[in-house]
Amino acid sequence: MRKIVIDPVTRIEGHLSIEAMIDDGEIKEAKTIGNMFRGLEVILKGRDPRDAQRLTQRVCGVCPTSHATASTLNLDSAFGIADKIPDNGRIIRNLILGAAHIADHILHFYHLAALDYVDVTSVAKYEGNDPALNSVKKFIERGALGPFVPRYEGDYRLPDEVNQKLTAHYLDALIMRRKGQEMLSIFGGKMPLNVGIVPGGVTEVPTVDKITNFLWRLNELRDFVDNVYLPDVLAVAEAYSDYFAIGKGCGNYLSYGSYELDGKEADLTKRERLFKRGTISADLILGEINPDNIAEEVKHSWYASSTTGKNPAYGQTQSDIEKEGAYSFLKSPRYNGKVYEAGPLSRMLVTYASGEPTVKPMIDSVLAKFNAPPDVLFSVLGRHAARALETKVIADKMVDWLLQIKPGEPSYIDYEIPDEAQGMGLVEAARGALGHWIEIKDKKIANYQVVTPTSWNASPRDDKNQPGPIEQAIIGTKIKDEENPFEIVRIVRSFDPCLACAIHLITPKGRSLGKFRVS
Repeated sequence: MRKIVIDPVTRIEGHLSIEAMIDDGEIKEAKTIGNMFRGLEVILKGRDPRDAQRLTQRVCGVCPTSHATASTLNLDSAFGIADKIPDNGRIIRNLILGAAHIADHILHFYHLAALDYVDVTSVAKYEGNDPALNSVKKFIERGALGPFVPRYEGDYRLPDEVNQKLTAHYLDALIMRRKGQEMLSIFGGKMPLNVGIVPGGVTEVPTVDKITNFLWRLNELRDFVDNVYLPDVLAVAEAYSDYFAIGKGCGNYLSYGSYELDGKEADLTKRERLFKRGTISADLILGEINPDNIAEEVKHSWYASSTTGKNPAYGQTQSDIEKEGAYSFLKSPRYNGKVYEAGPLSRMLVTYASGEPTVKPMIDSVLAKFNAPPDVLFSVLGRHAARALETKVIADKMVDWLLQIKPGEPSYIDYEIPDEAQGMGLVEAARGALGHWIEIKDKKIANYQVVTPTSWNASPRDDKNQPGPIEQAIIGTKIKDEENPFEIVRIVRSFDPCLACAIHLITPKGRSLGKFRVS
């Protein structure tokens, strides 16, 4: 067998390496390797609990809003105010999170994944009057193609005119992402690292002007989603239909649910949400989810073996970079001892199986277009399609939420920090299931744990040597050209992994404490 090493995988967040063993053109083994240590849990110990809502946003510059939401729900539960948040606060939290997710989904397709399918060099043949495309054409003529290259070459199937159109949409999407961030900032104060979502509700006092400004941008984004994003995803799917059968993965899917539809239930696991909570497998039978059954295993992770198998509420962050058999700084989250995929596909599958009246007919219409059964969604293209459809669901629903805001009514309640408490915040980040857990003693953080979506998806083998979801999605893939393994990066990017949930370890003076390389 021959080893293929991709280090780093580009057009993702953070530093991820892939090792694959290939025999006779087929991948037999795979490793996803997270090369960075996340130390935020250590940093938070001993601090004021409210610091968690600010500091955990630094986990990732792309999805700080999701961490703000998870941390705030975590603190709400620990402070005993989870069922007391005013409706304005609940709704505005949804709007802030929704704006972040729309911008993130547009980012993922156009600026991270689409270049796996779109041949930007075809713009060299462009003869039209679009100023942006003519600018790209001039860059191509000068041989300056960044950020579109370097890349793996080959297997570009779209006609020149479609490649050119999608390249133009790549540029348009930059503007749309900005509008999404502007929309978030109206109620969140700023982006990244919003200051609007806080324990007790939100800091923002809603006004008619702010609602109007938000709605104006939202309608522009809805138009882009309906008339550009969704058609572009379908165009790629038609040209690369074989990717409906590539990259299935573990076949188990998990969602915490997201977007609170009421806030009167203290137990976060019982609240009504737009995207439903639960588990699902290839049989599309919906199962319940109990957070007590989540455990993080570390047999192949650079963490002390004594920390394995713990529920995140009692988890520990103790690194061990000399550990034999370990190959990643990601732990291996498991549910009931099984491997589960998280992400937009998981959310849409769980919500689809629940019979939600918006999502089910939308997915059915896409399946009908391709004359395909639901199991084609367990694939590379299924992940992209689910993400695009979810964007439409969120954008359309946000119009209703805006109209539910009541200017002049409160959006925040006061609270006291308890001497001792435990909390849990579960939400869906753009990339999937995100959980925060806290233990408070003497009004300080005694323990804090974060389990990110990429911890689920890019996890290494667990205590039973079960490969993680991305590893399983890669195994069995046929590679046309071992020197140009574009199939691997297409699979990996369909998960939208984010390894930025980590920090490097240095001394306060900047002296390196040690370096190592996995190859």
